[in-house]
Amino acid sequence: MMALRRASAFLVLFLAALLPPPQCAQDPAMVHYIYQRFQVLEQGLEKCTQATRAYIQDFQEFSKNISAMLGRCQTYTSEYKSAVTNLVLRVERAQREIDYLEYLREADVCVESEDKTLTEKLIQEAEEEKKIRNLLNASCDNMLMGIKSLKIVKKTSDTHGSWMKDAASNSQKVYFLIGSRNKTVWEFANIRAFMEDSTKPAPRKLILTHSWQGTGQVIHKGFLFFHNQGTLNEIIKYNLQKRTVEDRMLLPGGAGRGLVYQHSPSTYIDLAVDEHGLWAIHSGPGMYGHLVLTKIEPGTLGVEHSWDTPCRSQDAEASFLLCGVLYVVYSPGGHGPHRITCVYDPLGTIGEEDLPKLFFPRRPRSHSMIHYNPRDKQLYAWNDGNQIIYKLQTKRKQPLE
Repeated sequence: MMALRRASAFLVLFLAALLPPPQCAQDPAMVHYIYQRFQVLEQGLEKCTQATRAYIQDFQEFSKNISAMLGRCQTYTSEYKSAVTNLVLRVERAQREIDYLEYLREADVCVESEDKTLTEKLIQEAEEEKKIRNLLNASCDNMLMGIKSLKIVKKTSDTHGSWMKDAASNSQKVYFLIGSRNKTVWEFANIRAFMEDSTKPAPRKLILTHSWQGTGQVIHKGFLFFHNQGTLNEIIKYNLQKRTVEDRMLLPGGAGRGLVYQHSPSTYIDLAVDEHGLWAIHSGPGMYGHLVLTKIEPGTLGVEHSWDTPCRSQDAEASFLLCGVLYVVYSPGGHGPHRITCVYDPLGTIGEEDLPKLFFPRRPRSHSMIHYNPRDKQLYAWNDGNQIIYKLQTKRKQPLE
């Protein structure tokens, strides 16, 4: 309205400016013309005023509609926000339910997996026990009950060495290996020839292609098995008849890293033969660790099985196997008494509590080697240069259930 009033005042001033001078005011025609023109302008102004009012009214209606629409939009926005919030809550609830169902499924799977693992472990242990029983199924059920007597067969000046018969044949030959590092083997025709150097025939001298390490050598079916000097854990199978290396193997399980026995300072791998065949004994990890017992297939030099025993190498001087049972000889300080204080049976049929006190006849020093011969059921030993035979007393083991 203020704009219209200002426009009318402007038109009045404009028309006043258009009016003729006073001398023309007496002319009736001129006055009539100006009046008509003025009416036309008033009509135009009236139409402009009406149009402006109509525009204002339309604008007010538009504003009113816009306000209503904005109100509805706000309502819709609130409803939309509420719906979205409810949807989010439903999604979260559904996710929690899915997570819970997944947890239940995984728990079932874990239980099934644990049950399956336990079952597999029990089956594996049963198969392992069956394998060991099959491995040690020779007709041998004797256990050591005592050392009956001692016989010194020969005396030498060598502190360390080993001597033996073939543990798996009827041969009467005796083999004499002097020292803890050497490659010369003396072969005697029989025990009498060994005892009396002047007896004919003279011993046969065998020069090996490799030197042995320690005093853990054995002879089985015409083959000499020994730890190869200069190697950590190589076992050589030597054909005594052909004088050639038949085969060799690397003994696993950390063999050769430490002394087998504290009082045998040159032996890192000790080999043994009993009614079940060829064995190897070595020390486990650490200073004076537990002894590890390994069954070896003599034909292929394949490892058949290994056991970690409870017997320690500390204060030990030697060991031997009889009917699949390991007997370890100990002597505190290396000067006696020489006593078996640790026994290990892979089948678990005997233990130390089943045995009497097993003492060897007192000797001034520890044994360089003690090996059992399953053919004549005697122990062959080397003690401070003396080659000794120990006769044994045995009894039957309790049968496996």
